[in-house]
Amino acid sequence: PLVAWAVETLVAGGVTEVVVAVPAAERAAFAAALPERVRLVDGGPSRTASVRAALGAVPAGAEAVLVHDAARPLTPPAVVARVLDALAGLPLEVTPGDALSSVTAVLRGGRPGPTVLLRGDMDALPVREAADVPFRSDTDGVMHACGHDLHTAMLVGAAHVLAGAREELAGDVVFMFQPGEEGYDGAGKMLAEGLLDASGSRPQAAYAIHVFSGSFAHGTFATKPGPLMAASDVLAVTVRGAGGHGSAPHRTRDPIPAACEMVTALQTWLSRGIDAQDPVVITVGTFHAGTKNNIIPDLAEFEATVRTFDPAVRDLVIAGTRRVCEGVAAAHGVEVDVRFVDQYPVTVNTEGEVDVVGRTVTELFGADRYAPMARPITGAEDFSRVTAAVPGAMVFLGAMPQGADPSGRPDNHSAEASFDDGVLADGVALHTALALHHLGG
Repeated sequence: PLVAWAVETLVAGGVTEVVVAVPAAERAAFAAALPERVRLVDGGPSRTASVRAALGAVPAGAEAVLVHDAARPLTPPAVVARVLDALAGLPLEVTPGDALSSVTAVLRGGRPGPTVLLRGDMDALPVREAADVPFRSDTDGVMHACGHDLHTAMLVGAAHVLAGAREELAGDVVFMFQPGEEGYDGAGKMLAEGLLDASGSRPQAAYAIHVFSGSFAHGTFATKPGPLMAASDVLAVTVRGAGGHGSAPHRTRDPIPAACEMVTALQTWLSRGIDAQDPVVITVGTFHAGTKNNIIPDLAEFEATVRTFDPAVRDLVIAGTRRVCEGVAAAHGVEVDVRFVDQYPVTVNTEGEVDVVGRTVTELFGADRYAPMARPITGAEDFSRVTAAVPGAMVFLGAMPQGADPSGRPDNHSAEASFDDGVLADGVALHTALALHHLGG
């Protein structure tokens, strides 16, 4: 039924040729159930192989199953409205969030069993899009620079495919449509509203896919067990001086040179105060001071993101950055306020779920499409809240154009970042296959 539903949807969306790989022993049954225009080829004994073959016929940009434009409107209420429209008519228990623009949808399987959670985040970034793509943002200064619109579309597609196979499922699927990943802890807020109990039982496993416009070759899936992404904190520094006329700095206590020196001194201290074997990143992303070129302001402020993997190293970084900033402030005769804001913990993948991802990707797409990672990356994710509570894994998916060089591509959060729609079917297939692994009965 799953393959038949997928084929019908593809044909209705204008696809003219569908090739389905089926186990030889089931060829007659598939031939009787599918339209004549479907070409059957010999496939392995896996049900997920058939899912991949059906979904693989979706051309880049097709929206018959994938609803790729589900997240194109950039304001959260509009995104939620499009997601709800895309899920309408499916046998789902849909619950919008109370405190945030989230959607939790539960698919009840035809038989009792465990629960699997699949997550797609929905939010955009305050970036003015420079990439020349057909789906360029029409909202100036706001861009899907981290590919979350693809995540939303893939999760919508998986909901449609799994809903078509509902009677075959021995258990339930929770679809987590999450806002606020980019610094607002949307996952934490959804957990606080009862996400993990949405089906009545906590998930046996949770999975998320994250696309990259650089770093990974087109169509490559990558992950690792253990720490996958760093913990993230915000360092906020306010330097208070005494302003005055720009022509007479000796009559002021200028906060700008002091703040600038703090920015550079932090990098020097990092290379001397932390063991080189312990990964740490401090990146200053905002710096604000002054109103006019001939006015020395009273205040200068900057914020940095701090990435660590070890709680003990994090404590060293907190103490060290405070000491550096206070020392520089004393040398300049200004005051400083140094604040650390907890953001996200380390994203830790459980070994069993990573093993499931690796075997599933290899079965669906071939061993050359799976790239086990040797080291974590210093990005951060609030999906860490989920994997801290239940077994789970995040997997990365290369979404750069085919044939592009990963080393030279603008990556996520860049105004030049662009994502190839051609990976959407693969994301839908992996979401679907992971759920079927646990609930296939």
